[in-house]
Amino acid sequence: MDQVRPRPLVVLVGPMGVGKSTVGALLAQRLGVGFRDTDADIVAAAGREISDIFVDDGEEHFRALEREAVAAALAAHDGVLALGGGAILDAGTRELLAGLPVVFLDMGVGEAVRRVGLDSPRPLLVVNPRQRWRQLMEERRPLYTEVSRAVVGTEGRTPEEVAAAVLDALELKDA
Repeated sequence: MDQVRPRPLVVLVGPMGVGKSTVGALLAQRLGVGFRDTDADIVAAAGREISDIFVDDGEEHFRALEREAVAAALAAHDGVLALGGGAILDAGTRELLAGLPVVFLDMGVGEAVRRVGLDSPRPLLVVNPRQRWRQLMEERRPLYTEVSRAVVGTEGRTPEEVAAAVLDALELKDA
């Protein structure tokens, strides 16, 4: 008999600072499953922070590590999975997400600046964070939307409210 490959119950995508890790952990707790964050997987495997990988090795190297981390997590994890903000840039990753219960957590630039801050160690936001965030979202929003089954706005909502909206959007019930 063929062994069934595990599939994540929920996959969260969206920009940096939107709350994927916070909401993902809440969802996992409510659903009684494990939580995994591919950015944390990369940090653990590399033994250094993402900002250090960007500075020392460049974005291209980081994206290769990210591709591998996402593919490994999608193949092995059956709980709630949060992907890094740029994971959807890779066409292969977008193909792997096809048919999965992916939710795009969305927010506007004002909320992003409030959450991420103007002086945080986010390598892609070093120069002119507001303008750069807008530019990143213009590039990424269509890709987030392409891979997602649902879009959940996070502005003006607590993490608990966002988690409830994700459960509703995917028609999942608390454990």
